[in-house]
Amino acid sequence: MKKVYLLLVLAMAAGISSCKKNNYAEGTLSPIIAVVDLRAIYKGSDVVLNSSNMGGAKEIVGVVISNAAAGNSPAGVLVVQNNRRNAVRGISLEIGSAAANYVPGDSVIVQVDGATLTKVNGSMRVKGLTETSVSKVADNRPIKVQSVPSATLLASPDVYEGTLVTIAKAVTDPEPQQGETYAGDKTLNDGFGKITMHTEANAAFASTELPFSANFTGIPFAVTSGTDTRLQLWPRTIDDVFTLAATKPSPIIITGYLTNPSGSDGNYEYIQFKATKDIDFSVTNYAVVTCNNAGTNPAPANGWAQGLAKTYKFNLTSGTVKKGQFFYVGGNKNIWGKGSTDISSSNWINSTMYAEIPGADFGNVTTNLLANSGNVAGIAVFSGTTVTASSVPLDVIMYGGGGTVYSAGPPEIGYRITNTDYYSTINPVTRTDQGFYGGGTNTSKLTLPTDGLFSQLGGVYDALTGRWVTGRTVTSVTLTLTSPISTIETATGVTMVQN
Repeated sequence: MKKVYLLLVLAMAAGISSCKKNNYAEGTLSPIIAVVDLRAIYKGSDVVLNSSNMGGAKEIVGVVISNAAAGNSPAGVLVVQNNRRNAVRGISLEIGSAAANYVPGDSVIVQVDGATLTKVNGSMRVKGLTETSVSKVADNRPIKVQSVPSATLLASPDVYEGTLVTIAKAVTDPEPQQGETYAGDKTLNDGFGKITMHTEANAAFASTELPFSANFTGIPFAVTSGTDTRLQLWPRTIDDVFTLAATKPSPIIITGYLTNPSGSDGNYEYIQFKATKDIDFSVTNYAVVTCNNAGTNPAPANGWAQGLAKTYKFNLTSGTVKKGQFFYVGGNKNIWGKGSTDISSSNWINSTMYAEIPGADFGNVTTNLLANSGNVAGIAVFSGTTVTASSVPLDVIMYGGGGTVYSAGPPEIGYRITNTDYYSTINPVTRTDQGFYGGGTNTSKLTLPTDGLFSQLGGVYDALTGRWVTGRTVTSVTLTLTSPISTIETATGVTMVQN
C-alpha cells in the first residue's frame, strides 16, 4: 500500500512539474529577428509585420551591401544582409532617397514593426519604412561574399536574393562586340548555367566596355516577366567586375575513369581522356599522375610528385591521337575487369601493370590506383614528363571524401590545381592567388564513384578558348563483362569538344 501511495505522489509531482513547464517561459524574447526568419513570414501575399508574427521581435540588424549612389540599384532601395542562425540572407528595404546616404559596410538597425513585407516585380522587400526607420551604428564592417555557381543561384532564389555573390569565371554570351558596354541586360555563362546581368542606363559604369571573361560580383534581384520569375545579377560598381586573362587551352582533358572493376582492382583500373588537338606523343610528351590519400597522413609536401603510396605517374611518350578522339591510360585493356570485353582496339597510350611495376619516376606498385572509397583522390595531366612539387597541371579533377591534403603553411603545400570548370587560380572573392586544391575556394570535388560503375564526366569543352562551356558532371554508367566500348564512348552525355 505504501508503495502504491508513493507512486501516486510521484506521478502527481511529475504532472505538476509538467504543467508548470508548459505554462512558464523563461528568459526574454529577442527584439531582433534574423533575416532568414523574416523572409519566411511571407506566404504569397502582403504581411504587416508585428511582434506577434515576428516572435516578439520588432527590428532587424545587418550590413549594407547596396550602393544606391552608384546608380545600379532599384530606386529608393537599401539592401542589407546578415548572418544569423547560420544563414546568410538579405532583404531590400524601401526608404526612398535616403538609400543613397549609406555605403557598403555600414552596420544598421532597422525598425520593421508596422512595415509591410511584400514582393515588387517578384523581388521581396519591406515597404512602409521612413528615413528614421534606419539607424547606422558602425561603418566599414566586413561583408561576406559568397562564390556561387549560376545553377545553384537559379535553383535557390530565396536563399541568394538580396545577398552579395560572385559568379566566377563567367563569360558574356555571346562574346561582346567591340565597344559594347554594360548598359542593359547581358547573359553570363559560367559553364554551369546562364544568368542575366543587369545594368541600369544611368549607372556610373553603364558606358564602360564589357569584358569577355570575368568574375562578376553583384546582388541578385528577382524579376518577373509574365508568369516567369528569375534572378538577375546587378553589379554595384565597376569594381565588382574582375576581368580575367584568357585561359590557355589544354590539349588533353579528363573525361572518365573506372575505379572499381569486376573482381580485383589491380591492373584493371583505367582513365579515359579526350584530345582537344592532334597529338604525336613521341614528339610532344605528357604525364598523367593519380593520387590516393588513404589514411590520416599529413598533406603531401611534394604534391603530385609525392610518390610512394600517395601518387603514381604514367609517362605518355609514344602513340598518336586526333582532336576529339578518346584515349586511355591504365592497366589491362579490359572494359570491366578480368574476363570482360577486350578494348585493346581503342587508343591506349599507356598500359602499365601498376600492381607489379612502379610508376615512371615515382609511385610504388599499388593494387588501388584510383581510390573508390574514403579520402579524396585525384587525376592530373601535365605537359612533359618532369613533374615536381611546383608543376602546374593542364587539367585536374578531384573526387571522393575528405582527408588532409592541404596545408596553408607557410610554406603552402598540397596538390596544385589549374583553371578548370571546378578550380580557379584566382580567388573570386578576395582576388588573391590560390594555387592548391583545398586552398581558398578550391574545395569542389566530384562525387565518390558508384561502386563498380564507370564514372562518365559529361561536359562541353571549347578547344579555342580553353573554357568549359558546360561543366563536367558525373554520370555512373553500368558495365557488364560483355559491355562494348560504345557504352563509354558514344552514350548520351559523353564529353564533347567544340571548335
